Amino acid sequence: MNGAQQGIRLMLTGGGTGGHLFPAIATAQALQRRFPGTQVLFLGTGRRIDRGSLAHAGFASRTIHCQGLMGKGIGARLKALLLLPWALLESVWHIVRFRPQLVIGVGGYVTGPVIVAARVLGRPTLIHEQNSVPGLANRKLGRLADRVCVSLPASTAYFPEDKARLTGNPVREDILDLATMSKPAGGQVMTLLVLGGSLGAHRVNELVVEALGYLSPEQRAGLHLIHQTGPGDEAEIRRAYGQLGVSADVRGFFDDMAHIYRQADFVVSRAGATSLAELAVLGLPALLIPYPYAADNHQEQNGRYYVNGGGALMFREQELGGEVLAVELGRLLGDPGRRQQMGQAMRNLGLPGAADEIVGVCLELLKKR
Repeated sequence: MNGAQQGIRLMLTGGGTGGHLFPAIATAQALQRRFPGTQVLFLGTGRRIDRGSLAHAGFASRTIHCQGLMGKGIGARLKALLLLPWALLESVWHIVRFRPQLVIGVGGYVTGPVIVAARVLGRPTLIHEQNSVPGLANRKLGRLADRVCVSLPASTAYFPEDKARLTGNPVREDILDLATMSKPAGGQVMTLLVLGGSLGAHRVNELVVEALGYLSPEQRAGLHLIHQTGPGDEAEIRRAYGQLGVSADVRGFFDDMAHIYRQADFVVSRAGATSLAELAVLGLPALLIPYPYAADNHQEQNGRYYVNGGGALMFREQELGGEVLAVELGRLLGDPGRRQQMGQAMRNLGLPGAADEIVGVCLELLKKR
């Protein structure tokens, strides 16, 4: 542990979505705050969104050749299986070169070969599961890793009892800072934030536009939209809002989410674990539309936790139309007291200390070593 006082050599691995990456960045930042000399290397698949976020955080990254198995055809699965031995060798090579004292995996197919390689080389390992229902990689790795940190109580059942720790889902530092600030006094216009995930969600985009068409002109006049559409729908959604006469800030992707969250009064969103953790820390009430094709329907299971806690409403995409969504939005527009109650309930479910909790588990592993 003496070396930890000067800093830790930390390897992170994972990927597939921003929901995997952002908690990893938050955890690494928490370690750097505790031990300023900490060096971080991210081992992933080289997606553009990953490279940009890691570079912004000041973390170095390397790639390995690896592909997923879930939801693939026979040919793609065979290719992914053939790549696994090569991915394992690449992981060994990067671990030997970087010499990490600790390896943390945050889910996604790339986590598998890296955690296996770390165990072969005798490095302490920890995995973090964001969702209520763990993905295939984390389920398999749960018995191999030294510790498993989970975000939601339901997922502890999937891992060995002596390894699983309920820590919450780490939230980025700028969003944690925002949670400590007082919100500007609201005016006559309510700001609705629409999120479909880092790549957008076409059906969510359609539903919100349909719903606004059912609202009265007076209701639309009392509403400002901030809408992350994903790159494919940006122009069409902006045009639709213009035709409806709706005040809207429409973009394919927002880089500064803390700035966006600060303006929001209410959120329509998918039910990704990281987005939900951020909304909870900030106390933002939400109407959730889970992605219906998520593995093991994990987004609906994620959302259920926040619905049961009183902070969110949830509707299955296949059962939701624009008129139903308009009714719900209209009710919330006209009931600030209900929005406030939901916001407080959401905040009660937040775990702003999640990154520090995971750091504590990391230090236990380093001490044992």
